[in-house]
Order: sequence, then C-alpha cells, then structure tokens
Amino acid sequence: MKLNARLVTDGLKFPEGPIAMADGTVLVVEIEGARLIRVMPDGEKQVVAQLGGGPNGAAIGPDGKCYVCNNGGFNWIYHDDGFARPHGRADSYVKGGIQRVDLETGAVDWLYTHCDGNPIMGPNDIVFDADGGMWFTDHGKSYERLMDRGAVFYAKIDGSFIREAAFPLITANGIGLSPDGRTLYATETETGRLWAWPILGPGELAKQPWPSPHGGRFIGGPTGYQRFDSLSVEAGGNICVASLVAGGISVFAPDGALVEFYEAPEPYCTNIAFGGAAMRTAYITLSGYGQLVAVDWPRPGLVLSDPLTARG
Repeated sequence: MKLNARLVTDGLKFPEGPIAMADGTVLVVEIEGARLIRVMPDGEKQVVAQLGGGPNGAAIGPDGKCYVCNNGGFNWIYHDDGFARPHGRADSYVKGGIQRVDLETGAVDWLYTHCDGNPIMGPNDIVFDADGGMWFTDHGKSYERLMDRGAVFYAKIDGSFIREAAFPLITANGIGLSPDGRTLYATETETGRLWAWPILGPGELAKQPWPSPHGGRFIGGPTGYQRFDSLSVEAGGNICVASLVAGGISVFAPDGALVEFYEAPEPYCTNIAFGGAAMRTAYITLSGYGQLVAVDWPRPGLVLSDPLTARG
C-alpha cells in the first residue's frame, strides 16, 4: 500500500525526530541544518534552537524540556534533483551526546557525552518511560574503513545516572516502549532487524543467552532490502518501523508478524510519530527531500509519557 500523505511543510534540511505537540504544532530536528524547528499548523517554520553537530532524535522530558540525541554530524551527498543523504562521520565531528533544550528560551546544554568513560559516539533516538527516565540508542559513526558498535543506554534527566543497557548493536537506531512499559524495542539500520527486551528496572533488561548478540529477542525484519530507521508504537501494541532504501513504514505485531507495509514516495522515510485527534494522525519525515507529511492512520498511536505532546 502507498502512504496517502498530505504535506505539512517542506524546505527542511534532513528532518527527523518529529514530536506532535498538544498545541497542534510539530517539533522536528534538522540533522543537516543542526537546528530544532517548530512547524506551525499552516506549515510555517520557526527556529527554536541552534544545536550544532547533527541533531537526530528528540523527545519531551517530564520537565517539559526537549531532549535531543545529537550524533555529531554527517558529511552529505547532494543529488541534482535536490535529494540529500548522509555519508559517514562529518569532517567537523567533535562529539555526540544528549542535549537538553529549553523550549521557551532556546537555551541548550549538553547532558551526557560519556558512559563509564566511553564516549557516546552517535546517539540516534530517544523515548521516556513512565518514571521520567530516558532510553536512547547510540548508532555509532562510520569513518574511512571503520564503524563503531552501537548500544542502548538508560539515563536520568538530572545528569546523575547513565547505564549501558545493551551492547553491542549494529547501527542501533529507533527505540520505543510497549503500551504496558514492560518491553523495550530497538532497530538496527544496516541489518534491518527489530529487537525486544523485557524491562526489569531502570536501565536493566532481561537478556537471552547466546546466540543473541546482545540479549535481545529477534522480532522481525523487512521484506526485501530495507535499512530500518526510527519507530513508534501503536496503542494496541503494534510496532511501526520507518525504513530507508525501500522507503516506507513496516508495521509489526509484537509476535513479529508483518501486519502491513506502507510505501513512501521517497527512499529516506526516517521517522513516524503519532498525534492529533484520538492519536490517529501519523507525522512522518521524508528526509531526503526535506518534507514533513501527515497521514490518517488506521489505528491510534500510543500516548507517550511526556507531558506536552498531543493527546486525543
């Protein structure tokens, strides 16, 4: 099936991390533009903050501030038709980490750049649990002939606690929680795999033994060649995974069955987030051409734990 999408706005510089806000606006980060943008219902764009590096995923914390996974930036390849795609670690790369943004003032501070002495290389996506803690992925960076191994982390918003929860992942990307908050989901980009772990406590995951490389339970993979990106969870428990190359949204049941696949109009379908009336609007980033689109979704999305996002 094809996505029946309507354009919200365009002209963005590789948007990701959409957040549907209760006031009808949508926050997105621009990886290439290195900014946090507020998109108004009429498509007008307002700059909330200059972030630098490569802001990737974002979520609203329990304090009402926006927490951003900043991957440190990419180099870019530009096509003649205006399509842009990331390519390796930016020549200007300094660090990756978690940033905290005050939405009222635009003030930005770095909250985490290391865990147990190891640098966080390229954090990608983030979700908050009911206790106000954040789960986030580290995709790592690719440079020359080398590629970092990725991980899943858990941290508190006051900067007092960070723990590596799962390692190693191959290009860890999307992350989300089941409706009951007891299962963590994460995707890997280059393998096109969706994984799940039972949650035991803050930063603690139940692990399966070898041959699972990191203790996760394999949920599912794509049909054909796809590279998985971010994900979002429906209220009924289905996991909606955005994908690159064969761009679109794969919907998996919790048992791994592929419910449906929606084909996007471009290869870089990167993120999906729910909002709007009854949480039935899916906001999707089509990043290569810099678009944010909206889709009437057949089922409601999960209401997140953060306080400022859209409610049905």
